[in-house]
Amino acid sequence: MFGTGGGLLEYRASLLAGKGFAVLALAYYNYEDLPKTMDILHLEYFEEAVNYLLSHPEVQELGCLEFPKGGELCLSMASFLKGITAAVIINGSVANVGGTLHYKGETLPPVGVNRNRIKVTKDGYADIVDVLNSPLEGPDQKSFIPVERAESTFLFLVGQDDHNWKSEFYANEACKRLQAHGRRKPQIICYAGAGHYIEPPYFPLCRASLHALVGSAIIFGGEPRAHAMAQVDAWKQLQTFFHKHLGGQEGTIPAK
Repeated sequence: MFGTGGGLLEYRASLLAGKGFAVLALAYYNYEDLPKTMDILHLEYFEEAVNYLLSHPEVQELGCLEFPKGGELCLSMASFLKGITAAVIINGSVANVGGTLHYKGETLPPVGVNRNRIKVTKDGYADIVDVLNSPLEGPDQKSFIPVERAESTFLFLVGQDDHNWKSEFYANEACKRLQAHGRRKPQIICYAGAGHYIEPPYFPLCRASLHALVGSAIIFGGEPRAHAMAQVDAWKQLQTFFHKHLGGQEGTIPAK
């Protein structure tokens, strides 16, 4: 699953299918008859997708790969739903962002935003890295995804020059919360000089583009060479991770 642009993007799913995985690319808003915005999302919709994949006779174990709004949805799915064995979070948030998430009587409000913290680069792009409130303070603590409930194994892939939000901070806080509750320590791989959009290898660096929630062009960070190298390694790392944790048995297909 992808982020704030909505719609259905299948290129990453297609590439992974070519590596032997059974893959479902899941749209969740701004596509066909789905909601046009993500102001309100219901986790039951994602649960239906989980159950659909797990009902396949050749699928035994299920993983999630999501980025970047999808990253927090992946954390939420692993925290609230059953059946997710492994999850890869690419520059995701540990707080719920942009809309309210509902599941069976529980609600996660969105973390607060302070647009006064927007900076402007010398090229005229907005830098929003400091816009979101800390999910560790005050009422915004309610937006912190309860990752301590998750039984999944996690891999966080982090671009240290991400200017969309503080991805490294979020990955570390998720790690602290998981370990404080006796869960397995997640793997965190940080890439110096990598920005927000860590795509499959050889995709061009997206340093800036229109952000649907901000309503203007923002900078996403990343230095061309470092970012390109990060994309090559991240692609290898996530495949190794899924093959390890979604190995299944003979005659089964690992799913994500």
